[in-house]
Amino acid sequence: MVRVHTISLRNPAHGTWSYNTPRSIQSITPNHASRSNSLPKSFSTSARAHSYTKSTVPNNSRPMPPLSPEHVNPNFLKVEYAVRGELAIKAEKYRVMLRTNDSGVKDIPFDRVVSSNIGNPQQKGLDQKPLTFGRQVAALLEYTELMGKGGDLFPKDVIARAKELYEEIGSIGAYSHSQGVPFIRKNVAKFIEARDGYPSDPNHIFLTSGASYGVSLMLSMLIDSPKSGILIPIPQYPLYTASLAQHSGTPVPYYLDESKGWSTDPVEVERAILEGQKKGIEVKALVVINPGNPTGGVIDEQVIKDLLKLCEKYELVMLADEVYQDNLHERENHPFTSFKKLLRQTNSPVPLISFHSISKGVTGECGRRGGYFECANVSDEVIALIYKMVSVGLCPPLGGQIGVDCLVRPPKEGDESYALWKQETDAIHQALARRTKFMTARLNALPGMSCAPALGALYLYPKIELPPKAIEAAKKAGKEPDMFYAHAVLDETGICVIPGSGFGQKEGE
Repeated sequence: MVRVHTISLRNPAHGTWSYNTPRSIQSITPNHASRSNSLPKSFSTSARAHSYTKSTVPNNSRPMPPLSPEHVNPNFLKVEYAVRGELAIKAEKYRVMLRTNDSGVKDIPFDRVVSSNIGNPQQKGLDQKPLTFGRQVAALLEYTELMGKGGDLFPKDVIARAKELYEEIGSIGAYSHSQGVPFIRKNVAKFIEARDGYPSDPNHIFLTSGASYGVSLMLSMLIDSPKSGILIPIPQYPLYTASLAQHSGTPVPYYLDESKGWSTDPVEVERAILEGQKKGIEVKALVVINPGNPTGGVIDEQVIKDLLKLCEKYELVMLADEVYQDNLHERENHPFTSFKKLLRQTNSPVPLISFHSISKGVTGECGRRGGYFECANVSDEVIALIYKMVSVGLCPPLGGQIGVDCLVRPPKEGDESYALWKQETDAIHQALARRTKFMTARLNALPGMSCAPALGALYLYPKIELPPKAIEAAKKAGKEPDMFYAHAVLDETGICVIPGSGFGQKEGE
């Protein structure tokens, strides 16, 4: 049974340096005493200075070797990120061969590569049209002279938005506040309050370079030993296992129920908690992806409440990945409800970190790298620690921050840009829902294949029954059956999909 994921200081030649604590900085040039005469007098009597003495090595010593894997952080070797792994690299090689008319092109049985390995709506081949409003605001802030000269090119509300942001930001070539532009964080807080009906503190909101940065940062904060465990859904987005490997954490898997539309079962989550504890793992947080990636499942309100109770019972931090909150294919029957809303509604004391992004939804601005996370029930001391860590990176990209502002403050009814914005966003929602239903039906019609419907997000996660001979061929090739199948799909059709083993799956699937 196979699963695949698809979209709707040392140089011997020059000597070595030995470290000494000298009485005078003059000893920095031993055997060349005359050089010390050129040093300033204020340096020549420094009792605190350090020096380095150079010793010679034989001329026949081996040359300095290149940097190799045994010299790097071993966690780098453990990280695996399936959506950008060997299949994506191979697909790019095919793409280059086709573009450059490589001599091997005649043997390739397709004329283009379709990258279904990652949610990247505006990539070539998918070509989702960018939303005009956000691009126009970005253009004016990139070239500010257009604000005064582009009256006939840009709607009045776009010019007004750009001027408003410019007053707050100035040049987008300058660093912003490390936590993100305060004005934009206030707008994010207003968006959250309007969505949930409960207040949001802009001082507890961090703008980020996409949601992925925030996820990795929060995981690194929570992991304090290799026994630190993080509950993750299986199947899961590979960001989580990759980040846990990088930061020496331990994944604690809980399994989604495919027979019930990839639903999340609190009983299964508690089973995973207890099993982890039996193994000596300190379970510290629960990751929930809603809507699901790669499954498209949408979690209902009662399950969210039950999960919050579990987190309270076992003193867990809740990490709510909600980047697909606007990707809903049956919005009336399966709406999105945020964890923050029910956290406040139930007066839950659980620490909650919620993530959002401009890469998904209908915005699809993956390359601009914009996102945010909000902290709830997190102490000011921890907020200060998070600020200290994000300040090391100076600030999130200004282009991404502007994208976040456009995400949380789209045109309103009555604005000059509203009609076009509504037309564009409706068209994208309809196209995604239509493709999802069409592809689900087509996959289910194929022999040996089945696919649960996706209620949200951008993906389908079909199951494929491979015949024994195919499994045997995979073993001979030294590959997992699903990876073997995914390579064959790419080689024969030019379609790049990702095997289920990259997302995690039950034993034998």
